[in-house]
Amino acid sequence: MSETKRVTKRRGMTRARLLDAALEVFAEQGFGASTVEQVCDRAGFTRGAFYSNFVSLDELFLAMWEQRSAQMLADLRSSLADAAAAPTLEAAVEQLLAVIPVDDAWYRVTAEFTAHALRNPALKRVMAAREEAILETIMPILEPALAQAGRRVPDRRALGMALVAVHDGTSTQCLMDPGDDVRAARHRLFATVVRAYSEES
Repeated sequence: MSETKRVTKRRGMTRARLLDAALEVFAEQGFGASTVEQVCDRAGFTRGAFYSNFVSLDELFLAMWEQRSAQMLADLRSSLADAAAAPTLEAAVEQLLAVIPVDDAWYRVTAEFTAHALRNPALKRVMAAREEAILETIMPILEPALAQAGRRVPDRRALGMALVAVHDGTSTQCLMDPGDDVRAARHRLFATVVRAYSEES
């Protein structure tokens, strides 16, 4: 392995450890109360290692958010790759929810960072643009599965926004009351929304 490849690999490993440590620190302390020092201590690195990878905690969070979004999209593509595996709308919804689980730590971190972004116009625009990019990516993945279930989507963006809203709202409900009844209601609501924003093909 060349020296360049070794440096690149080492840098990637450092970055990954910082991202993992940040999620733990943000979830425990709250994004607003967390510091670069706390993240570095948790990861076992110096401030120099942090600043050679990220400019700020804002940039670190955005990298973490992008990483998780990319993994979610990859998992969704894999889950829905065989459209025949979702012959009904309910089956397609089941596969969708299997790859966007309710994550306590991640919800706490994103909720706090969203509040932080709302106070920062430039950061708010960045978040909005990234949310839009995910919507544009996720719908072409979902549509073949819905087509197999006999549904077509006349307005991709409207359905995408509705799904995000339902996910955010029902995540709170599931975290407050983690019982099976609440999760079953989440599944039914997703199916109802998909049915409302699609039509028989």
